[in-house]
Amino acid sequence: MSYSPFSPIKRHSPRVTVIGAGKVGSTLAQRIAEKNLADVVLLDVVEGMPRGLALDLMEARGIELHNRRIIGTTDYADTSASDIVVITAGFPRKPGMTRDDLLLTNAKIVVEAANKAMTYSPDAIYIIVTNPLDVMTYLAWQATGLPGDRIMGMAGVLDSARFETFIAMELGVCCLDVKAMVLGGHGDLMVPLPRYATVNGIPITELLDAATIERLVERTRNGGAEIVELMQTGGAFYTPASSTCVMVESILLNQSRLLPIAAYLRGEYGLNDIFIGVPSRLGCSGIEEVVELKLSDVERDALHASAQEVRKNIARAQEIFAAVSR
Repeated sequence: MSYSPFSPIKRHSPRVTVIGAGKVGSTLAQRIAEKNLADVVLLDVVEGMPRGLALDLMEARGIELHNRRIIGTTDYADTSASDIVVITAGFPRKPGMTRDDLLLTNAKIVVEAANKAMTYSPDAIYIIVTNPLDVMTYLAWQATGLPGDRIMGMAGVLDSARFETFIAMELGVCCLDVKAMVLGGHGDLMVPLPRYATVNGIPITELLDAATIERLVERTRNGGAEIVELMQTGGAFYTPASSTCVMVESILLNQSRLLPIAAYLRGEYGLNDIFIGVPSRLGCSGIEEVVELKLSDVERDALHASAQEVRKNIARAQEIFAAVSR
């Protein structure tokens, strides 16, 4: 087939489906569209809500200077041929709850959403945001049979952003100069790495004393709970949405950014058959490489302890599914 130089050539416009139109999902849809990354399909089980949110976002396009299409729907058929599927659906934490308390409630939601999305977008890259994140990512991977490089969990970007924020606030420096790395599960046993946290290249171990660093580490581990306690009626959504958007951007634009994400491990860090937070390069094919840092014995033990907690919750979830299917 030949084309006239005056005839437009149709090209595929990137499409991202966001399953779950709550605060995280709807904010993520806004971020993706307003950064002009892709068209967005916003799906939720609540009739009318995703359509209303999509229409509201569409009406802002002229003001925000983009022409991305945003679709709101309750029908998975509308998500077909997505390049990326992000699952945010599930119940948020309430005051006093841990992320693991959401295990029983959210496991069924995430597995069902992943399987339905796979029917229409079998070649997509999947990002899981629902808590408890590491467990939900494993269950979705197990249920769908996706290759390990095409499914991942968002957590480390969020936890690292919180660590960076607390460091910048403590030192009174610009947050743009602060870089940090947080490994492990997205829970109380996450592993912030002060040795890999810097301010314009200077390790924070040269700028802060040990007691202050430990206080910031603990605040990072409790970062989500702190917001839940303050808000009372919900949890964080701006930074989770922004963190997920960074991952989406790196994949769609093939940036190969090195980001801490919940990735499937096959022996890295001495861990097998588990999704847990580690630095990974993200590009158009998904996870291009898991980067193995040189950890001290203490750091490695902490990462393994975090992994053990994730495994316990995976086993609990699998027992529940087995009991239900009998």
